[in-house]
Amino acid sequence: MNKYRDFDNYLKEYPSEDGYFGRYGGNYLTDPELIKAFAEYAEGYQTIAQSARFISELRRIRKDFQGRPTPLYHCERLSNLLGRMQIYIKREDLNHTGAHKLNHCMGEGLLAKYMGKKKLIAETGAGQHGVALATAAAYFGLECDIYMGEVDIAKQAPNVSRMKMLGARVIPVTFGNKTLKEAVDAAFEAYAREYKDAIYCIGTAAGPHPFPLMVRDFQQVVGDEARAQFLEQTGHLPDKICACVGGGSNSIGLFVPFLADPVEIYGVEPLGRGPKMGDHAATVTYGSEGVMHGFNSLMLSDEDGEPAPVYSNASGLDYPAVGPEHALLHDLGRVNYVTVDDEEAIEALFMLCRFEGIIPAIESSHALAYAIRTAKEGRPGSILVNLSGRGDKDLDYIAEHYGYGDKYIEKYLK
Repeated sequence: MNKYRDFDNYLKEYPSEDGYFGRYGGNYLTDPELIKAFAEYAEGYQTIAQSARFISELRRIRKDFQGRPTPLYHCERLSNLLGRMQIYIKREDLNHTGAHKLNHCMGEGLLAKYMGKKKLIAETGAGQHGVALATAAAYFGLECDIYMGEVDIAKQAPNVSRMKMLGARVIPVTFGNKTLKEAVDAAFEAYAREYKDAIYCIGTAAGPHPFPLMVRDFQQVVGDEARAQFLEQTGHLPDKICACVGGGSNSIGLFVPFLADPVEIYGVEPLGRGPKMGDHAATVTYGSEGVMHGFNSLMLSDEDGEPAPVYSNASGLDYPAVGPEHALLHDLGRVNYVTVDDEEAIEALFMLCRFEGIIPAIESSHALAYAIRTAKEGRPGSILVNLSGRGDKDLDYIAEHYGYGDKYIEKYLK
């Protein structure tokens, strides 16, 4: 019996009508006005998602504005250096604005226009979601407020400048750890005040229903393209696919089209400095079930059940929860969740720079590191990595903390 057939009807089964992926997901908001606003949000999306006009317009935007489809690239030199495993990367770094984030931001911008809203509100960590949403706002003629932790503002200065040049207001978040979780808190509070004229555009496949469904639908283009491109280039499917997992948008977009295929799937979480609480953001690996930001999923929590402090050198991965669909796929055993620490991710980043001429984001380098680790085992086969973003935003931070890579790659040059 083919176990993968269990996933033939997966998209029809999940999520349920009220937004559950198994026992995960749903809408746990308590503010009556927000509950009403999200119901309007869900109705608007479920209506427009079936519209031929909306679908046609989104396809046009992807082709003419975003530059899709993005290429699938065989890292031949890197693969030959490491062994017999052939590494392929889906070049989301070449999507307009430099990452996968624009895939759902343009869809959310279209939805805002459909619903008659005037403003887009969002959080950002690494800044890629903020840049993408600021781009969508400029494209559709909408106002844009981006909430960003002070720690991430300092780390991601180039993206802060890009957001401001695109016309967005970047609003510093100064409480708590001053990173992604707090930015989400602040953005939610702002949306509660402005929901009549604005929509909240979460930057990942998490949050209350309909966010996980909506972001998955918009990001699925990544996996659809990659699957078709891999078959065209090689005549077969990859043996393994992998992507980094913070909240989980780029990874769910890659994974879903492959669920019914005989392909091993790996979600790569940030181990940061190590397994001690507060030193990582590996939610699936170390978390437990809990409710945060209006949805039920796996989360990293302290002794009081509150969201625990998290850390990663990748600002886009330091979130103490994971999208509910990832929690389900973990429970079903369909996706394997593994970890990569800061140093392994940085070594992978420099290897792609030096041997393929591509500078990846630190977030994407976590997935690349897992592919490199797999290739070093010496077995033949192929692995597809979602290179979710480019590293321009990280250059100053990398140079300050890691230099320019000589110590990481010298052992490969001997």
